[in-house]
Amino acid sequence: MHEIVTLQFGQQSNYLGTHFWNTQESYFTYDSQTESPVDHDVHFRPGIGADGSDTFMPRAVIYDLKGAFGSLKKINALYDPLEEAETSAGLWQGTTVPIRAEPIAPSTYTQHMDAGLEPPQLTPESVRYWSDYSRVYFHPKGLVQLHEYELQSRIMPFEAWDAGGELFGELDKEHDLLDRDLRPFIEECDQLQALQMMTGVDDAWGGFSSRYAERLRDEFGKLSIWVWALEDEEKKARDKKLLALTNRARSLSALTEQATAYIPLLDQPSKTPSYLTYSPSSRWHTSALQAAALESMTLPSRLKPASQRHTFAEMEAAFNNGGNRRIAELSMSVADPEALTARLREEEEAAEKAREAKMGKPGAGKPPRPSRAYEGLDEEDDENQGARALDVEFLGIGPEQVQRGMGGRKKRVHVFGRVDSLRGDWEQAEKIEEQNAKARDRFAGSKMVQRYTTPLLFPHLDSYPPIFRLNSTAATTTRALAVQASLATSTGITERVRGMAALVGRTVALDEREALSNALQTLREEYEEGWDSELDDSGEDDE
Repeated sequence: MHEIVTLQFGQQSNYLGTHFWNTQESYFTYDSQTESPVDHDVHFRPGIGADGSDTFMPRAVIYDLKGAFGSLKKINALYDPLEEAETSAGLWQGTTVPIRAEPIAPSTYTQHMDAGLEPPQLTPESVRYWSDYSRVYFHPKGLVQLHEYELQSRIMPFEAWDAGGELFGELDKEHDLLDRDLRPFIEECDQLQALQMMTGVDDAWGGFSSRYAERLRDEFGKLSIWVWALEDEEKKARDKKLLALTNRARSLSALTEQATAYIPLLDQPSKTPSYLTYSPSSRWHTSALQAAALESMTLPSRLKPASQRHTFAEMEAAFNNGGNRRIAELSMSVADPEALTARLREEEEAAEKAREAKMGKPGAGKPPRPSRAYEGLDEEDDENQGARALDVEFLGIGPEQVQRGMGGRKKRVHVFGRVDSLRGDWEQAEKIEEQNAKARDRFAGSKMVQRYTTPLLFPHLDSYPPIFRLNSTAATTTRALAVQASLATSTGITERVRGMAALVGRTVALDEREALSNALQTLREEYEEGWDSELDDSGEDDE
């Protein structure tokens, strides 16, 4: 099983998706002597262009509002002749007077790309739409504009969760959206591995994607469906902020019923390092940060050869670890690959000297103990050794949701399962394989850590903003990046769900309040089962 079809809903999702597809396009190799380490068939569909040439386009269905596509045309350069043929085949033979809106001019970056010239450097001001920095062509059937609502409309804002659900119901009744938009891509797959959805959950897109996910689950049974839930932390008026948080809670409840993995992605992470310099007000910046983590985390699902590929289902089994824990925390660290390799070499030399000293003199030269991956993990757990705490955390746990024990002490967070994707020399390969072997031998219910590694670095393209300051000699980096990404399930999610349940108790209408509160309570219990932090008798506080 290998193909993955992607569904994108809304502005932030399409900003994120554009970075994702640009990165996938960069893996294509055009030298017959060089083979790409990535299997393009996982995310790209082969086809024939209007001129008879071979084409590769993303297996993607992209939904957005009227006016949100910018200068992107539904019919691109590969299908222009087809558009002209269809236009000339009309039945009406009389005089026609076409009425067209003023077209949006392509960005300077797009104009240079189309002309085969080196594009200029992008800035937050020059990126008006997600199509302004897109480097790929999409299939016309994959671009779906919803004309019922307009981008940033003040008269009919696309904000209410129910409005999204109602819009899906109306469109699906009229067109059968799965048959019209998705099925052509599904039927081209030989062995469908998974569906991944990128969607906003703070507005009406949460309601739209929830209804869509219901149809997907009815249609595809036990297929892996991953939802990347994009959460907006932009400052808003109090009433709009409460509406967004309520929408977020409703999306969480509805989508976790259908998805096999639900990954919240804040546009402003709850934890950031000093080397990150991004503009929270720029969707181009925030989506780039999200894309580095998402693309790195899913990389094992499309690597060559097939024997080294790890499917979404295999990763789910590790971080779910025998339970029904579908909400996973995404985090990552970014490093300069050369500095990382140098540090690993120093650690290996130090360990070798320690072994030599120990052989010469018993009890001397003990190697340094590696740091723990997460706070609260027992240091005796061998499979957790060598993993480090990561620098960027995308799961938003507010101050009111921090776990507290008696005396106001912070409780320990227990990790049920974790999957790491390492790009670059973060750890020695033999250590990673040893840790994976031990994890496979452990019984369900204990902590499970599965780690995948590849030398393939994250490419820093000209469409990607310079948001990482990784050394003191240069303000930005244009080289490839070493990324460590992680998906984990832990008791920390309990407090987040509890906070949402408390919110809906105050903001949701009475007729829906009980059902939604009960659903969130059931979710919360999945992260308490088999682990009661109140009974933790270690007496230790987290640092």
